[in-house]
Amino acid sequence: MGTRMQHALRHGLALVCLGLSSMAAAQDALVPAPSTTLVPTVIPLAKPHADAPHEASSPDAWGGVRTGKEATLSDRVVAYRIDAELDAAHHSITGSEQLSWRNRSSQPVNRIYLHLYLNAFQNEGSTFFTERSVLTAHGHSRGEAAPKKGEWGWIDLKTVQQGNAALKWRFVHPDDGPATDQTVAAIDLAEPVPAGGTLTLDIDFVSQLPRVIERTGWWGNFNLVAQWFPKIGVLELPGERGATQVQWNVHEFHFNSEFYADFGSYDVRLTVPSDYTVGAVGAQHDEPSQQNGKTTYHFVQGDVHDFAWVAAKGFRTLDGSWQGPGSPNVAVRVIYPPEYVASAQPVLKATLDSLSYFSDTLGPYPYRTVTAVVPPFNAEEAGGMEYPTFFTAEGDKTIDKDTMDQWNIDFVTIHEFGHGYFYGLLASNEFEEPMLDEGINEYWDERMLRERNQRVLTPSSWLRRAGITPSMDVFTFERLDAGLQHPFDPLGQNSWDRYSSSSYGTVYSRTATAMHDLEQRLGKDVMARAMREYYRRWHFRHPSAADLRATLIDVSGNARAVNEIFDQYVYGTARIDDRVTSIDIVKVLPEAGSWLKDGQRSELSADDRDDEVEKKRDAWKKSHPNAGKHEDGPYQVRSTVTVVREGAVVPQLLRVTYADGTHVDVPWDDDRRWRRFVHTGDSPVVSAELDPEHTILLDENKLNDSRTVKADPSASRRWTADLAALLQSLYACLVTL
Repeated sequence: MGTRMQHALRHGLALVCLGLSSMAAAQDALVPAPSTTLVPTVIPLAKPHADAPHEASSPDAWGGVRTGKEATLSDRVVAYRIDAELDAAHHSITGSEQLSWRNRSSQPVNRIYLHLYLNAFQNEGSTFFTERSVLTAHGHSRGEAAPKKGEWGWIDLKTVQQGNAALKWRFVHPDDGPATDQTVAAIDLAEPVPAGGTLTLDIDFVSQLPRVIERTGWWGNFNLVAQWFPKIGVLELPGERGATQVQWNVHEFHFNSEFYADFGSYDVRLTVPSDYTVGAVGAQHDEPSQQNGKTTYHFVQGDVHDFAWVAAKGFRTLDGSWQGPGSPNVAVRVIYPPEYVASAQPVLKATLDSLSYFSDTLGPYPYRTVTAVVPPFNAEEAGGMEYPTFFTAEGDKTIDKDTMDQWNIDFVTIHEFGHGYFYGLLASNEFEEPMLDEGINEYWDERMLRERNQRVLTPSSWLRRAGITPSMDVFTFERLDAGLQHPFDPLGQNSWDRYSSSSYGTVYSRTATAMHDLEQRLGKDVMARAMREYYRRWHFRHPSAADLRATLIDVSGNARAVNEIFDQYVYGTARIDDRVTSIDIVKVLPEAGSWLKDGQRSELSADDRDDEVEKKRDAWKKSHPNAGKHEDGPYQVRSTVTVVREGAVVPQLLRVTYADGTHVDVPWDDDRRWRRFVHTGDSPVVSAELDPEHTILLDENKLNDSRTVKADPSASRRWTADLAALLQSLYACLVTL
């Protein structure tokens, strides 16, 4: 997820969830009353504060590495057959769903859990709104709209049947959220599902879309239908993402969290008014059928873990196609409102370019469709969201290629398409490890932009007219929003236990910056091979941060560098601020005092020493009448450069430059908090700089990395220009709201 405003001002989740019940109480509520009959063991829930595991998953987790020789791309655990009809006037959907689910565990299952995500938007008592009321006071975020009467959204279960048995349900709170939250339902089954067996449920439901608040909803005749159907949680086995026992991984819909689900197949029929444009996850299975002013579309897609769609009146389409090695022919469609026609072609091109880049660098794109939706004006919060084969972008009425307009369109499109790999194909747990999707995707997006030499430009026309076009590298831009000075939460923290909205927002930039710095230590090519191997091992398998770390170590062979980044930033809250504190220069003159040499003692007084120095200098000047300004007499100089380390240890390079134009590079690769580097020679030091190639972007203050003997205003001029570019970029983002 992410609009450029999201990336410029993105802010995160901070507090421990406000809970009216404890986990113990929640678990007690799920345990059946004692009886004389044998009751199957209740499978526990994932911990309410679970986050990134430290231990890698077992090699056979999720069925082992997918080789491509299996009958299906993924190990399909679920199948959904849904018939749904949109009431366009009321923005509601009436649906019937047949859910088939396979019990992968070795024990019977007598209770399942359903996500009812739309209930996050039904009232202010939900976990989503309860958290939002606190967290938006500590930073800005998307999703801050205040629903008015008639603008709330919900999902009502009408019936749930297992065979001929009508099942009951109750709302539970796996994360100790408020008792009024209804985003997770527990359903006790009439008949347990045996180990390896399959459960079939028939569910009737009604979904009321909210006015667009975040990710889903309506505005005018536009309906983005997401998180809209009852969806089963994930049953994890020991050795999968840190699980030590069979457990249900099912979390409430938090303010900043997204999703996690099993791979499966979707067979969905959508009935909408015939004058509405429709797009969805997957491909149309057959020709639409029309009756009584309504059209039914049939979409089918296997090996995905979610389904979303759009129905909008008066929207247009722009089509393209793409073909790459190892991929099927891909039909690409952009669905857009007339007011944003200028964005359609740029979104299409960025999508096609992304297909090529991600397929070349990670692995072939395996699906036959990609659909990009540009939301209309006043529905921007539906933009910047991702689903398998389907994402929402952003729109502008005009695109100025010489300003941030083009960069914004490209970045958001690339980012949301990229989720198709990191959220879609790798399918990490966005509840517990948002860095694996938002952060790693952000890093790969910026690599793509860097390879295109696409820098962040100022949009200011008056600066361009003045002949000034400040710009910066994409990773330099990322670090400005990475919260490097006070990182409150580890990158591997879950999405809801965050100090503030701003802290959650650093999942994007700080992860991208950390991976950039790791890339500098391992090498770009090594990092590229490691990420390709990560994708090969874990696509269709739900990896954890520990699995990413293990892959990086295996490919690079540099456990030290990888572990330092993960220990300090993924699992810790380290900060870096190495700096040059002083440059001291003294002449190496004869030293006064009593000296013993060859058994004889002699004495040199300070006055005699001064006379000797003066004579030698005069003689030297006479013999060197054409001496340059950097030649400074018969005596050498001793230059001492002092550096100080605050925060985490990181291998540094100190570049020392001398008056004669030469320089030496000195490694600082130990854990000492300060060092003095001393050099004696004919030419004095004029400047010293840590990280001269600017590879360590996690350093919170790059301005103190260097020091000159004499004042040099060039650094302040450069940073002033960069700051101007940043401010102009933020202004451009504000205009898009």
